[in-house]
Amino acid sequence: MLLEDITIDVVFKKIKSVRLSVHPPHGQVRISAPLRLSLAAVKGFATAKLNWIRKHRERLQQQSREQQIAYREWEPHWVWGRCYLLSVIEADRTPSVARSSHRLVLTIRPGTGREERQEIVESWYREQLYNAVPPLIEKWEPLIGVSVNRYFVRRMKTRWGSCTPSSGRIRLNSELARRSPEFLEYVLVHEMTHLLEPSHNARFKQLMDHFLPQWRSSCHLLNRGPINPGTPTL
Repeated sequence: MLLEDITIDVVFKKIKSVRLSVHPPHGQVRISAPLRLSLAAVKGFATAKLNWIRKHRERLQQQSREQQIAYREWEPHWVWGRCYLLSVIEADRTPSVARSSHRLVLTIRPGTGREERQEIVESWYREQLYNAVPPLIEKWEPLIGVSVNRYFVRRMKTRWGSCTPSSGRIRLNSELARRSPEFLEYVLVHEMTHLLEPSHNARFKQLMDHFLPQWRSSCHLLNRGPINPGTPTL
């Protein structure tokens, strides 16, 4: 059974209630259903649980991807929506990451292991966001009519961003540095709009329609895109 972009294995058994499970390593979804239920009823059940399915499926996929990334020569990495092949240089100097036209150059000290390489690269991604966010905040504060008191960048497994309206603080997922720049702008506007309207109610949607008319398309593409970080949600 296909539900949006997710394939679900459905098995009918002599059981009393529906059982839903998500299995590693890639998040395969399985539903065991009583014989008395129709396929339409099972699909209705799965639709109601879609957010739960996505959350657990994406977590497993993210874990699988992280285990596969070795931070070695010629490995593909994404920066602002473009794919770069990794170059690894071992040298006795301060570790760094630099971007050329087609390569992401990781300079490390000899003997640096995978976890240390990962932290160097992730720190570089966070730096990309810290550099990209201030001009966007400056652009959108007068348009939205809010003030961002402080923003943070960190790795988040299930959300692209969050905010605390009472303090004017915003948190952004460092994985956004892997996505196209327009997605960072969408997430930032989304969170800044929450400073006006904390919930996802009709007023919030009306505000988003006014500030960023294409926001629904951006949301859809961001959460379904194929780029390697997976698909956290807002």
